[in-house]
Amino acid sequence: MAYDKFTLLRSTAVPLPIENVDTDQIIPARFLKATKREGFGDNLFRDWRYNGEDTPKTDFVLNNPIYKGKILVGGHNFGSGSSREHAAWAIYDYGFRCVVSSFFADIFKGNSLNIGILPVQVSAEFLDKIFQAIEADPNAEFEVNLEKQTITIVGSGESESFDINGYKKHNMINGFDDIDYLQAMKGDIKEFEAVRIY
Repeated sequence: MAYDKFTLLRSTAVPLPIENVDTDQIIPARFLKATKREGFGDNLFRDWRYNGEDTPKTDFVLNNPIYKGKILVGGHNFGSGSSREHAAWAIYDYGFRCVVSSFFADIFKGNSLNIGILPVQVSAEFLDKIFQAIEADPNAEFEVNLEKQTITIVGSGESESFDINGYKKHNMINGFDDIDYLQAMKGDIKEFEAVRIY
């Protein structure tokens, strides 16, 4: 399944300055029964967003209308815990296209890249600057440039680079998943077969 192409994202951000956010907090296990990827956003951070009687918790950031945008900024060690890919599905389905943290669990990072979410790992110092920018102005904008592999605090111009696997970068820029990547190589594969000696 192809996903949105990702080249340049300029957006406000939603701050979640909590460390060690695990995949069970991102999407509780009781919501993993569905087999389609749609609808998981409704239950993103379900137990943090809602009381037992399904009323919104007013003190949780996703229920605060002053925060919005396609960038989720998390604390250190985001996406730890079980390997459930549903956590990435929930974040994507909610509308986020980028998650920023000073450290990601490897499996969560891989699951995110596989479905079109860009995990941007920055230094702890730069992460603090991002949180400070949002605290000073909830409408502060950030620019994530995948081609240049940079994230910039637009208001101050401060920027930091991030790493990404070259293959995953290519796929995100083109909106490919692994199958799309192979499909795009059909012509090259046929040419190779035509000259191959058996």
